[in-house]
Amino acid sequence: MLADLDALRGIGAVETGVVRPAYSETDRLARAWLVERMEAAGLAVCVDAIGNVFGLPPGEDKCILVGSHSDTQPEGGWLDGAYGVIVGLEIARASLERGGPPVACVSFQDEEGRFSSLAGSRVWAGLMSQDEADESRDVTGLRLGQARLEREGLPASREVSPDRFSAFLEIHIEQGPILDTTGERIGVVENIVGIRTEKMSFLGEQNHAGTTPMHLRRDAFQGLNRFVSLINERLAEVAAPATVWTVGHVDLHPNANSIVPGRVDFTIQWRDADTARLDRMTEIIYAAAGEAASDLGLEWERFGCDLIAPTRSDAALVEALAAAAAQLAPGKWRRMPSGALHDSACVSNVMPMAMLFVPSRGGISHNFSEDTDRDDLALGGEVLAMAVARLGERI
Repeated sequence: MLADLDALRGIGAVETGVVRPAYSETDRLARAWLVERMEAAGLAVCVDAIGNVFGLPPGEDKCILVGSHSDTQPEGGWLDGAYGVIVGLEIARASLERGGPPVACVSFQDEEGRFSSLAGSRVWAGLMSQDEADESRDVTGLRLGQARLEREGLPASREVSPDRFSAFLEIHIEQGPILDTTGERIGVVENIVGIRTEKMSFLGEQNHAGTTPMHLRRDAFQGLNRFVSLINERLAEVAAPATVWTVGHVDLHPNANSIVPGRVDFTIQWRDADTARLDRMTEIIYAAAGEAASDLGLEWERFGCDLIAPTRSDAALVEALAAAAAQLAPGKWRRMPSGALHDSACVSNVMPMAMLFVPSRGGISHNFSEDTDRDDLALGGEVLAMAVARLGERI
């Protein structure tokens, strides 16, 4: 498993990280390499229209599906997604070699959202049509429908039905600091947070920065400043320990030294595993934006909220993972939420799912310095393999 993980790391390697955005040349080479490794393991390979790569065991029996994604952020770490794909390949290979239960593996395409977040698993789970996905574009304007046509080194398109599988399991680096700071080695994921994202704008009056008195200004940026102060104070009153919110993108117009800004466009994102708390946060955010605009004589616009609902892991799968963790990592594991979104959230719409985490050194991910101790990578694979073997006996 570690040898395959190192080999995959070499495709698109940059410094200590990997640059392998979905549908790039390095991504295509990586998926072609996965096809070869799956075939060498005795698995039948299917690559569907959007580019998801499946390795299927012989026969038509229902089986457990294990995997993640192999594409990366524009500047990504070597483990994000790739770890789960290679562990899935190893478990499928080992189970086939030893006459164990049938296990399939998968690498879902464009999880990182070059074109559309979790595009591969969303289309596969029926949450988005292929036509809709094809119309999504990257930052250069390239359509996904055009990008996916390059399939050199990949077999002809063939769809795989979710009906073939009884459950989906995904192992991933935590991408956060909890396991690393506590010294624990395994996280059993009980839920994946819901995410709400919205673009908003404050509109004021563009004017000369040297001649416009302060009391007469309608400064759009000061509206954003006031809004952020209000939500930081008020959201903290309803937040749970894992609740987060972020103003992540800001576009100031005209963004010049000597002009009072007349407009600011920004995004606000809030995450929590509880729908009721997300609803309350939404109310607070909207009220704070309206108040900030009113206080400063601005107009406030919002452009619709993109909602991803919280996802609960399947209880029986969670208990199977917890039992394996307790046996192989006694006193060094915990139950926890996922603050990041994963393909599992989409797949949960068509079958039971659960996840495992291993530590991220320093809590760092989406960064070339992302890393995890090799002993932890191996332990995570062993815990998942034990759970898969026991679950497979029940199918």
